[in-house]
Amino acid sequence: MTLSPINQRRFARFKAHKRGWWSLWIFLALFFVTLGAELIANDKPLVVSYDGELYFPVLKRYPETTFGGEFPLQADYKSPYIQELIEAKDGWMVWPLIPFSYSSINYELQVPAPAPPSADNWLGTDDQGRDVLARVIYGFRISVLFALTLTLASSLIGVFAGALQGFYGGWVDLAGQRLLEIWSGLPVLYLLIIMASFVQPNFWWLLGIMLLFSWMSLVDVVRAEFLRGRNLEYVRAARALGMQNGAIMFRHILPNAMVSTMTFMPFILTGAIGTLTALDFLGFGLPAGAPSLGELVAQGKSNLQAPWLGISAFSVLALMLSLLVFIGEAARDAFDPRK
Repeated sequence: MTLSPINQRRFARFKAHKRGWWSLWIFLALFFVTLGAELIANDKPLVVSYDGELYFPVLKRYPETTFGGEFPLQADYKSPYIQELIEAKDGWMVWPLIPFSYSSINYELQVPAPAPPSADNWLGTDDQGRDVLARVIYGFRISVLFALTLTLASSLIGVFAGALQGFYGGWVDLAGQRLLEIWSGLPVLYLLIIMASFVQPNFWWLLGIMLLFSWMSLVDVVRAEFLRGRNLEYVRAARALGMQNGAIMFRHILPNAMVSTMTFMPFILTGAIGTLTALDFLGFGLPAGAPSLGELVAQGKSNLQAPWLGISAFSVLALMLSLLVFIGEAARDAFDPRK
């Protein structure tokens, strides 16, 4: 697909912003690596060869009877008993780079948990003996996926609401602005905590609760663009030709309004990650045991004698948010109409 001349110039300006350009590639590389977290950090082998056949425990659960065991329970591949059964049939196992999942407990620690970094646990363990690096990898993935989903959903709602207000004006705009004033005046974090206390929060519950408030960030920007664009000559011409209001809004005015909207989206993404981290830190976020960067921050606060916990959480959050801010700065410069 060939870009239009104006989009080619925008892309060139974005690419010329070296800090944002390289931040985009680093962020995408980290994100795509963590998408395959199960292949990097897992307490199950990637491949098992047993009696001439190949098994893939990382993709499918196998009972230990598959490998000659006695019980129809899921095989524990770190158990010496299972390893001996596999080796007895000239079998072998290929383990991931990090042989721990986010919920795996290292029962062979030589010191009480939280244990410092070692050859087995590169970033140490938390106060429950779980590998910090594995939890960081899974936590990075769930934070980015949550923030991306929330940003896209809130952007759709915010753009639609702003488009209606700006295009129709009058009582629609007046009622919408009064609703926004009331809704935006609510203490969002306190309401999130209260609502999350009514139910056992999970990924989708938390997403829905946060979506109730996050959609407002783009309404004013889109509304201003539609208020300006609805009186332009090409819009008047389209209306005179009998084009429907919906077609005028989303075919002619919306592409111009999306220029300013695109510059805000990386910053909405960072805000979503920050809010999720804050809720997890306070204990009102993802369910207990879920891989959470906010929960790792809370553990660092509770275990000051284990500085690797706080340093790991801070480093990952600082890197993630810095990359997104740099990408947002580059997008803002690329879409700047003055350039």
